[in-house]
Amino acid sequence: METVLQETDSGVLRVTLNRPDKLNAFNPSLHAGLAAAMGRAESDSSIRCVLVTGAGRGFCAGQDLAERNMKSAQAVDLGGGLEAWYNPLIKRMRALEKPIVCAVNGVAAGAGANFALACDIVLAARSASFIQAFVKIGLVPDCGGTYFLPRLAGTQRAMALAMTGERLGAEDAERMGLVWKVFDDDRLMEEAARLAKSLAAGPTRSLGLIKRGMYASAGNTLAAQLDLERELQREVGRGTDYREGIAAFLEKRPPAFKGS
Repeated sequence: METVLQETDSGVLRVTLNRPDKLNAFNPSLHAGLAAAMGRAESDSSIRCVLVTGAGRGFCAGQDLAERNMKSAQAVDLGGGLEAWYNPLIKRMRALEKPIVCAVNGVAAGAGANFALACDIVLAARSASFIQAFVKIGLVPDCGGTYFLPRLAGTQRAMALAMTGERLGAEDAERMGLVWKVFDDDRLMEEAARLAKSLAAGPTRSLGLIKRGMYASAGNTLAAQLDLERELQREVGRGTDYREGIAAFLEKRPPAFKGS
C-alpha cells in the first residue's frame, strides 16, 4: 500500500497521508512519499497549490513509536531522524514558493501537529485536535514546534501546550491563531478543495513571494523588511500576472492568471 497518495486536479496537488491504521504516523516510507511529493511540487510548473490531508479518522499521530527499537541499552540519537527526514521536509515546505493548504481531518499529535503548522493555511474539522505529545514521553517539540508555536499562539500559550501536552480542540486552535478556519467534519474537504483551487487559479508568483516575505519578516528589522518588499514588488512587476491583473481590473472582468 502506498503510504502517500498523490493526485492532481485544476493545478492542485492533493497529498494524502495514507497509513490510516496507524493514524498516519510517520515512518521511513511515509517520509519518502512526502519527499517525492515535495519534489513534484517543486519541479512541475502545472502544480500551483498543494493540499495536504490524512486518510481515515486521523491527520497524523506523529512518529510511529513502534518503529523505534528500545530494547538496546545504548543511548538513542534522536537527532539523526530529524536531520534525515523532518528538518529537510519542513525547510522544503517553507521554501516552496507555492501555497500549501492543510486540511486537518482528525487528531494531529506530536510531529503531526507541527507538520500541519508548517503549512501556509491550516483548516480543521470541528472534531480535529492538536496535541504537543512530546512531553508525554520525555521529549521536546520538534518538526518546527518550538518555532511555530510561540509565533502563532504567543509564548505563554506555547509554553503551556508544550509543557502539559494537553489536547487542544479545533475551535480553541482557531481562537489562538493556529488554524485559519474550522468547518463541520462533512464540509472540511469540500472547503479545503475550494480554497486550494482558488489559490491554484491565482497569481502563483505573487503568492510565492507573499510567502517569502511573510516568513522572512520574523528575522528582519522593519527597515530590512521594507527593502525586501521593494525587491519583491519589483520582481512581480516584471511578470505577466501583474499586467493581467491590471487589465482585468480596468476591463471589469475576472483575471485569468497564468502563474508567471
